[in-house]
Amino acid sequence: MFAGEWGPALVTAFAALAVAVAGGVATRTDAWYFALRFPAWKPPDWAFGPIWSVIIALTATSAVLAWNADPEPAARTRLVAVFTVNSVLNIAWSWIFFRLRRPDWALVEVGLLWLSIVALALTIGHASPIAGLLNLPYLAWVSVAACLNLTIVRLNPHARGA
Repeated sequence: MFAGEWGPALVTAFAALAVAVAGGVATRTDAWYFALRFPAWKPPDWAFGPIWSVIIALTATSAVLAWNADPEPAARTRLVAVFTVNSVLNIAWSWIFFRLRRPDWALVEVGLLWLSIVALALTIGHASPIAGLLNLPYLAWVSVAACLNLTIVRLNPHARGA
């Protein structure tokens, strides 16, 4: 009974926490980061944590809704696959940008992340339209992040690894 009712939510919560922690560990705001030139419209650094917390909570909620909406094994396999790809790409961006110090490579990667969010929203939306819509803030935020990433690359042509 416990695993049947709470299992998907617990697995999703653990996976969401793992993605958040991995991305957080990769995010290093050090001297290299503070030496970058940023556009005036960049959100303040303190805002990124709360924004990502809301996005991760919405995405996790959408996963549970979609899982419960479509018990077909093939649909659930697709769901797990799109979430896995998206999670890897989400974490990879932080590692590429902050650890490898390659905003140029991160710009290419954020395009892949954006496409994975579209795939995620469409896959989830097939099972549950409401769940699909819960991913729109994620898509919007990554769109802003992609524009910010592009602007950082343009403002910092010297920032090609360290």
